[in-house]
Formats: sequence, structure tokens, C-alpha cells
Amino acid sequence: GGGLMGSGIAEVCARAGIDVTLREIDAAECEKTRGRIEKSLARAVEHRKLEESAASQALQRLSFTTSFEDLAESDLVVEAIIEDERAKREVFEALDRVLRPGAILASNTSSIPIMKLAMSTTRPESVIGIHFFNPVPVLQLVEVVTSLLTSEETANSAEAFARDMLGKRVIRSKDRAGFIVNALLIPYILAAIRMFESGFATAEDIDAGM
Repeated sequence: GGGLMGSGIAEVCARAGIDVTLREIDAAECEKTRGRIEKSLARAVEHRKLEESAASQALQRLSFTTSFEDLAESDLVVEAIIEDERAKREVFEALDRVLRPGAILASNTSSIPIMKLAMSTTRPESVIGIHFFNPVPVLQLVEVVTSLLTSEETANSAEAFARDMLGKRVIRSKDRAGFIVNALLIPYILAAIRMFESGFATAEDIDAGM
């Protein structure tokens, strides 16, 4: 998927020197995604975060397709579609049919159990969560999420990909709702809401305190 998260993941991979094939639902979405990445790279050049030549090279590493078959030779596929379990399971079933043995199937989900996605495949040991944060080119954190069936080899490879190839800060999470970051975030937000509801503090003072 080439939406907000998918395009960001594709961009950071291309900037890191990795050849990327980005699969979208139709040609029009492919063009939208290309434009989204071009704009992001242009902003990085404008703000002197990236050389113009590096941005050009990154674009050359990107290819776009509407076919799952074009992903067949990939070492790693990162699913980044809508946060809908049924839709994600359909993607994992399709990937399982075309990817070579040993390829890693990852999801950027922030909430759906990796185990449920893994059970849609014939290779649950190769399924893992690689959860990036928005905006992907800027934020350094990545959660690597293992299910009970994820092999240690898959986990180590996914961690090395995010840490050594992309230069991200990796934390490991078990496969529970919200993983680490959102499991911490939601109670934190609820505490702020309760403070406001009870009249303990104004919304402005809570925000200022944060």
C-alpha cells in the first residue's frame, strides 16, 4: 500500500539504497503514490536534509505495480494497507502464494495481532510486525513485533533490516494489543481526559504540561 505510511516506508528504504517495488490497487493510485514520495523527497532537499542527487537516486530505486506477482522475488514485503483485519488477511494470503521460500512477510499494523495474519499463510514462522511511526522519514522508532510462531531468524533479520539498513531505533514487542507504544499511549490519553472531566485541570494546562 502506498498511503501515508506505505509511501513513507518505501521512501526510507529507497533512500537507504534498497530497491523497492510498491504495489497499489490501480495505476491511478501508483501515480498518486509516486507524487507523494516525490514531494516528500523535494521537502527533504529544500530543508537540506538530503542532497538532490540522493533524492534522484532514491526515485530511481522505486518501481510501481498493481500485481502481487511482481513481488515474487522480494526478500521482504511490508504490508501497509488500511487497518482492517479481513483486508490484511487477504493480502497475506495473496503474498503467501507468490513469495519465494524464506521471504519475510511483515505488517505495519499498530493494533491487529500478528498471529492472526500469520495464520493466513503457510509460513507463520516468517510473519512479523514491523511497525513504523508517522512521518516515517523523520521518526526513528520502529517496533518489531513477534508472534508465538515467529522464528528467531525472522525476528533477527527484521531487526537488522530496520536498525542496520534503515538506521532506525528498534524495540522488540510481544504480540499483544497496542504492542508497546500504543499500549502505553492509550491509558495516558485516558488519564488526561479524566483530569479534564473531573475539573482537575484545564485542557490548555494539560497540553502545556505535556
